[in-house]
Amino acid sequence: MGMSGAIFMKYYVNPTFEIWQNKSNPKYPSPDSVRNEIIQMIKGMATATLLPSLSLYLAQHGLSKAYCGFNQYGIAYDVFQFFLIWIGTDLWEFYYHRMGHTISFFWDRHKPHHTFYNPSPFAVIADEYTDQFVRSAPLLLFPLLLPINMDIMYFEFAVFFYGYGTYLHWGYEFEWLDAHHPIMNTAFQHYIHHAQSIINKPYHTGFFFKIWDQLAGSVFDQECVCAKCCRAKGLRTREAFAKIEKPDYSVLLSPSFWLTERATKSA
Repeated sequence: MGMSGAIFMKYYVNPTFEIWQNKSNPKYPSPDSVRNEIIQMIKGMATATLLPSLSLYLAQHGLSKAYCGFNQYGIAYDVFQFFLIWIGTDLWEFYYHRMGHTISFFWDRHKPHHTFYNPSPFAVIADEYTDQFVRSAPLLLFPLLLPINMDIMYFEFAVFFYGYGTYLHWGYEFEWLDAHHPIMNTAFQHYIHHAQSIINKPYHTGFFFKIWDQLAGSVFDQECVCAKCCRAKGLRTREAFAKIEKPDYSVLLSPSFWLTERATKSA
């Protein structure tokens, strides 16, 4: 929550023209939409902690293969499991996310996340209970299957995965990691996913790596509208920026704003 808040403050509150030029969607979400993201994020956090807590309990009581500390199996094994957790969890995320766009039962549980078609960093885990429960399952399953260093695994999920997830929902694009990167999914791919993916249209359901979507044939195949291409077309001018509405997000600091009825439609 703190990471999302800090990024939101810098890139959404009083944005400059230079910052805006790298925004995937040139418009900014409404305060109602951001409020709904935060509420949904808290709901997601409620279930995202259940299986990790169970995993820690099993480890403490010697009921799994988990361990703490380094060099119990050697540095080579530590490096191996880092990449195993990274790639294995990324594949898990891809397939579960893809089911959320190809199977009606899972789409019904995933589609609340897609009300945020112009996401902010608060949308990173703004999911319904089922989604976050399943996505946290590798934290339980890995230590049940093979020796896993809990320090490494929890570091990866807390910093590596949450950090990259926040970047994917950032709403902005890096120059050095742009939408045309051949290997990594970027914030643009995830913006397109939010804006274009519905049931039976699973654009970019991968997390870190593009290869899963490339193999599944679910890469966005229409005209590129990333910030870099829009700048090249002359669409990100100061005149265009002046016409963009900059919402007053200070209402998010007002308790009365949170007590009003939630918006039925996010912007």
